[in-house]
Amino acid sequence: MIKKIVGLCLFNLVLVGTASAQEGDARKGIPHLDHIFVIMMENHGFQQIFRNPNEPYLNKLIKEGKVNLATNYFAVGHPSLTNYLEIVGGSNFGVRSDNAPDWGNTSCTPNLESGLINADATLPPPTGVNIETGHVCPIAGSGMDAATPAVDTWNEVNPPVFNFLADIDGKKFVSAAPTVGKTIGDQLVQAGLSWKSYQESLPLGSPFGVNFSNGTVSNLTDFTDLAPITTSNVVQAYAVKHNPFAYFKNVQEGYSRDNSLRNVVGFDGPRGLYADLASGDVPTFSFIAPNQCDDQHGRSPKATGEDADMFCAFDPGVDAANGSTIGTQVGLNPGLIQQGDVTIQRVVEAIKASSVWDEGRNAIIIVWDENDYSGTANDTQGVFLPQNQNTVVLTVELSKGSHGVQSGNFYTSFSLLKSIEAGLRLPCLNHACDSGVDVMSDLFGRGDNDQW
Repeated sequence: MIKKIVGLCLFNLVLVGTASAQEGDARKGIPHLDHIFVIMMENHGFQQIFRNPNEPYLNKLIKEGKVNLATNYFAVGHPSLTNYLEIVGGSNFGVRSDNAPDWGNTSCTPNLESGLINADATLPPPTGVNIETGHVCPIAGSGMDAATPAVDTWNEVNPPVFNFLADIDGKKFVSAAPTVGKTIGDQLVQAGLSWKSYQESLPLGSPFGVNFSNGTVSNLTDFTDLAPITTSNVVQAYAVKHNPFAYFKNVQEGYSRDNSLRNVVGFDGPRGLYADLASGDVPTFSFIAPNQCDDQHGRSPKATGEDADMFCAFDPGVDAANGSTIGTQVGLNPGLIQQGDVTIQRVVEAIKASSVWDEGRNAIIIVWDENDYSGTANDTQGVFLPQNQNTVVLTVELSKGSHGVQSGNFYTSFSLLKSIEAGLRLPCLNHACDSGVDVMSDLFGRGDNDQW
């Protein structure tokens, strides 16, 4: 029966062509935007968030037509880091893992150039697929990224809901393609614009080498004088896997002050998110990542000794009463969902209270990184069927422009990057240049007649 399901899945998949160029002129279809705020949430599929009573603020925005909603938007793959890289760089850059950066390593070979895939392999990879499982060499240079299969049979296939069908990445197989190791941050600086990565619960000081932190201590902390406290007692609120810019060699080494780890700041402090919004001094592109309690990722006291409360604990997952697996609202942790919704409200209202919001044309994008393997639904006569694959919620709120639009057009993380680039009058990058990757004109408003 599994073979039959796989066949049906693959029959409906369409192969995405490789990018014809690493960067291309595709800046049409979106009105010019002055500031863009991207709020990244975690690990819940469309059907888990949309109309969820524990997500009242966001669903009220949708119901009252305050935001535009994509109902057919797909994350490209798993796990988290891969999706974050794809949103800011249009590629996984050969990284299909959540592994931390190999901070400051100048002698390793980036995955783009080595041809090795940095993977969280659960099972042995297919013949001819070469992997590594250590820290991620700082991304730089050019080469080929890693293909993303629509049905993954070896990498990140946990939880074992029905073995390898647990990782249903989306509707389409994404081929490996020629890729340049850069992000929208590089494009912005080259164009004389600016960016920041706002990361909640960063510790004080430089983010260099920080893989996790609760905002006070991190993996770099010497716990000698804090005994009996150890790193196992630290709730990993900040996670570098949610800070994609930190993985790039030029950002780590800080060749340019405007394109360095100086751009990575917390939510608080004199250069943090709320201070910048209060002063109106915000960058062109703001990448906003709440911590793992506030972005609906969750933490667990069982895994490492962390003391996460019930508003941060992971979703239970399986509802033994009716056989449902993750992928529906049944079995979610209502506290975790509410915690994320309140965080969204806090950030969105702070943006809209800032003087910058009414100056020019601006956009707030709220998007989930992936559905966290919730591509499986109820057991129907002993057969597990894919449901919604890797569909996630994406909303767009404009300071000036259309509201209340609901689009059923097929979009992906590459469409999101291409739309952001178009709004900021930047060229498309990597897979954002692929054929079939459309800008979200219906969600951002059409800008074909703009003069630029």
